[in-house]
Order: sequence, then structure tokens, then C-alpha cells
Amino acid sequence: MIARLEGRLAEKRPEGLVLDVNGVGYDVRVPLSTFLELPDEGKTIRLQIHTYVREEALHLYGFLTEEERIAFGLLLGTSGVGPRLAVAILSGLPVRRLVDAVRRADITALRGVPGVGLKTAQRIVVDLRDKVGQFEMVSGASPSEGVEEAAVSALLNLGYPRPEAEKALRQARETLGDSSVLEDLIREALRAVAR
Repeated sequence: MIARLEGRLAEKRPEGLVLDVNGVGYDVRVPLSTFLELPDEGKTIRLQIHTYVREEALHLYGFLTEEERIAFGLLLGTSGVGPRLAVAILSGLPVRRLVDAVRRADITALRGVPGVGLKTAQRIVVDLRDKVGQFEMVSGASPSEGVEEAAVSALLNLGYPRPEAEKALRQARETLGDSSVLEDLIREALRAVAR
């Protein structure tokens, strides 16, 4: 699998680009958010790559940030969302707005993307709701917020109701402070729940 490519930007167009890596031209599809940040043709760029393999095809999807690549992968894990629709979603909603829409169950924002209907928007919210915290933690999108959401998600997965999990998390934050890592936060929250 190809995970990253660095080379000369041979040509660019809104739906994709050709990246020349040591004389080999890779056709890479990109969302509009990545396209708008590309330098002029002839410049050297580095792209995070998602290799999409199916029986009949192998496609490369490129992103300037790891955050976008992770969001693309999460979207592909949603029933009914293929690579073309995932690119359209990332083209219409920057990653932070996508995360906010999932968190707030903002179906209207998701339906604003061409090709996303009501059922698909609902599936995206349901499928990604519990993954948003993990995504933010890996991407570094909002460290403290991502760690807190991941800790709440861990407590919910252990069977604690959300109000109890959030209360335990607040108590753990008071004990540990703002700079705590996920594992310590979960451990302290579990102690708070046991009291």
C-alpha cells in the first residue's frame, strides 16, 4: 500500500493531480480543500495517501494533512459512502466542520453536500459519533477536547451512562489538571465512578 508520496506537481485540476515521483506519474484524486492549497505546477509537494483497492481498480487519494486522510478513512467506513462521496464531503465540509456536524448531529450541514441525502447524513452521524474523539486524538485537531471525548467514549463503552461518565471526567480533570494524557484520565475517571 502507498501511504505517502513526495514529488514534483506535474499537473493539477480540481478533481485530481499528477505527481511525478522519480519519473513515474501518479494520478492522485484530491478533495477541493487540498486542491486549493496546492502550489504552482513544477513545485515539490508531499501528500498523505489513501490507497483504495477494488477488484477492478486501484485509486490513490491524496491529502495535504493527515487529518484529512483520517477523516476520509472514517467516512469510507460508513455504510453507503464510497470514495467519490467521501471526497465530495471533504470538499464541501472542512474537517473541523465535519466533526462539529457529527458531534451536534447537524443533518442539515451534511445534506448541504451534493450527493448526501437524508439517510446517508443520518448514517454518517451514527457511524462516526463514537469515532470523533479517537479521530481528534490521532489528528491533533483539538487535543484537550479530543482526549476528553475519547475518555467519555471509553466510559460509555464500559457501560456507564453519559451523565455519570461526564461527571467522572470532570472530577478526574480537577484531580489531574488540563495536561493529562488519555490513559491517566480514564484511570482517574474510573476511580471517581467507583467512589
